[in-house]
Amino acid sequence: MVPIRIVLADDHTILRNGLRLLLERHSDFTVVGEASNGREAVDLVLQHPPDVVIIDIAMPILNGIEASRRINASQPKTAVIILSVHSDESYILRALRAGARGYLLKDSAEADLIQAVRAVAAGKAYFSPAVSKVLADDYVRQVVQQGVEDPYDLLTPRERELLQLIGELKSTKEIADLLNLSPHTVDTHRGNLMQKLNLHSIPELILYAVRKGIIS
Repeated sequence: MVPIRIVLADDHTILRNGLRLLLERHSDFTVVGEASNGREAVDLVLQHPPDVVIIDIAMPILNGIEASRRINASQPKTAVIILSVHSDESYILRALRAGARGYLLKDSAEADLIQAVRAVAAGKAYFSPAVSKVLADDYVRQVVQQGVEDPYDLLTPRERELLQLIGELKSTKEIADLLNLSPHTVDTHRGNLMQKLNLHSIPELILYAVRKGIIS
């Protein structure tokens, strides 16, 4: 088995050392580099493209969000996991827009980190369980307080299916192949989905899927 190549990026040496020790307990992981700031992380990824980058959101010189954006632009096959102390929706949406596939709170259990690495390396999304719960609870509270109809109930079975596949980071072509549809039809369904949910981008659809518990 070829191990998953990982780059760690955090400005705290002790934390990086702890993450390395934790990850390298598993034979399917290998840490190929460490960075102490966002710019170093971007340069390291360009020099030695890994499968996964685990990066702190609050990095010196270049923050984790901007570093993620640059990594995604130059190495789209490298999956980024953001480490953060923030469970706010605004931070998660910014991370998704920057191309991150995973969002993990720093106080997460060790098992969550291992699951996150394996999930994003396999092309899936991963969010800290605590983040998913906060988002789901907030969504339910908003629906109840505002007394509005949950727009999810307005979706057709096909649109719900599409929402899950988008949340799982499937491309238009992958969705078209899975559902035996043309890419144009997938685009049409996605447009209808966004209109019904009043959302305007793929990251917002992914975040909505997390809030609804469709993906975790």
